[in-house]
Amino acid sequence: MPTLTKSTKPQSATSIKRNWHFVDLKGKVLGRAAGSIASLIQGKHKTTYTSYLDAGDYVVAVNAQSIVLTGRKLSQKTYSNYSGYPGGLRVRTADKVMAKNPKEVIQRAVSGMLPKNKLRKSRMTRLFVYADDKHPHQDKFSVKK
Repeated sequence: MPTLTKSTKPQSATSIKRNWHFVDLKGKVLGRAAGSIASLIQGKHKTTYTSYLDAGDYVVAVNAQSIVLTGRKLSQKTYSNYSGYPGGLRVRTADKVMAKNPKEVIQRAVSGMLPKNKLRKSRMTRLFVYADDKHPHQDKFSVKK
């Protein structure tokens, strides 16, 4: 008789072990860094990964102001918000967003790489982005940087 693969069940979701990961974004390309962060938040690196369960880990990303955008994306990439009212479309370029709030660029990139379902909001709450290398999560890591 063949061995059966054990699947993670929703009732065992309370026993999900969440680890903390530290990501330094200094000099890293935005898309590649966001892809690896999204994978950690989903828990795809775990052997117990199940697409319908939120079993991912916590991620602390520092040095968001030092992220690199390749090509002409800094001046050509746009971020838009629409209020719902006529004339309520606000379009900003990536360099203006980076100057005002570099964390938003990382959060939007990671959010765009997560599956568009009911789990995305709860997964995004486990992402902590900081513009510089100071963060209040020092005690979560066993190895200090």
